[in-house]
Amino acid sequence: MRKTQIIVVGGGAGGLELVTKLGAALGRDRFDIILVDRERTHIWKPLLHEVAAGSLDANLDELGYRSHGHRWGYRYFEGTLEAVDRDSREVIIAPMRDEKGNEIISRHRIRFDYLVIAIGSVSNDFQTPGARQHCIFLDDRQQADRFRGLLLNQCLRVSRRISTDPGGDARVNVAIVGGGATGVELAAELYNAAAELRHYGLEAFDESRLVVTLLEAGPRILPALPDKLADAARGELEALGTRVRPGLAVTEVTEEGIRTRAGEFIPADLKVWAAGVKGADVLQQIGGLETNRNNQLVVRPTLQTTRDDRIYAIGDCAAYVPPGSERPIPPRAQAAHQMATTVFRNIRADLAGRPLRTFVYQDHGSLVSLSRFSTVGSLMGNLVGGRMAIEGRLARFVYVSLYRMHLIAIHGWLKGLVLIAIGHVNQVIRPKLKLH
Repeated sequence: MRKTQIIVVGGGAGGLELVTKLGAALGRDRFDIILVDRERTHIWKPLLHEVAAGSLDANLDELGYRSHGHRWGYRYFEGTLEAVDRDSREVIIAPMRDEKGNEIISRHRIRFDYLVIAIGSVSNDFQTPGARQHCIFLDDRQQADRFRGLLLNQCLRVSRRISTDPGGDARVNVAIVGGGATGVELAAELYNAAAELRHYGLEAFDESRLVVTLLEAGPRILPALPDKLADAARGELEALGTRVRPGLAVTEVTEEGIRTRAGEFIPADLKVWAAGVKGADVLQQIGGLETNRNNQLVVRPTLQTTRDDRIYAIGDCAAYVPPGSERPIPPRAQAAHQMATTVFRNIRADLAGRPLRTFVYQDHGSLVSLSRFSTVGSLMGNLVGGRMAIEGRLARFVYVSLYRMHLIAIHGWLKGLVLIAIGHVNQVIRPKLKLH
């Protein structure tokens, strides 16, 4: 008997939760659930700034797709989406090569009855000259690991200069373009890491030798939060030593630093671009599907793509404007989680011949972690009658709870709670920084 084949491309927050639900609910007898991802492991994307700073050891928090798929009833294929053939109902996977360029697996096709595209987003450099060549984009773990290595090397250089010239003015200069959640969280996490380096062999180095400049083209940082909370976050960052510079648009990035529209040049040893996201270039009219100017797939209220009922899109790569709204759903992990739940229900409904559900986005608010120093954010929902600003320990508890909910969603209650407990133990017994 031919099995119904459901392919999910992308193992991020939404895609992984979806294949977990599908595999657990549908089983292997009549269904073949397949996850396609170019990486072999999953790590929650909102944690990448901690990986970049060395505050989080991704080896402890990552999830292997193969073992997870065996447990939850889906298969994992390593590969990168290249195209979609809607006529033959097949996805085309690009050739896979090793580090020497030798082909491991040739280009191939995988049949589908249902396809869900959940490949997330990539940083949008807005075609700024030099940005792609000289900036690091925290889109995946490889780039976060690369930044951590470059940061440690620069700290070692400066530590050595201080040892030979104690009165010198050696500094590690980091420029972050983009005052959204990623840029703000990374800035705070860098000061946390710098403060710990003295305990790991860099006795001459401390946070006073770190200079972080946060550039934002808009009038203030954290535009998704109320003014009061954004101002509180700015005050916290500036107390740490961050140079917060709103209203400065970047016009060029060079190897030595960043040039702004106002003509100012900001020297930087390391440059990070965190100024917005877009869909991957591969999505431009893929399979003849409708896309917007940000390369996102336009979807209906059921999250089906506008030109194919059997193809869905969720997460950052999907563009959905709710009725009565002027803007699409924001690219957040909570949106991907909610979309995964809706598509899970709609695929099951379509299989049973029932009407599909309309996706209704529930905005639970925004939270921004300033490392161990503070957390700010706003909660939204019926329980608080709209929007409620929160700071401090309560905000930190809610922020941490978001990741715990993700763990439970992909591992189940038992294993999820065990992993949460193990995480607490690791905070005590493991080094506070990953330096290798």
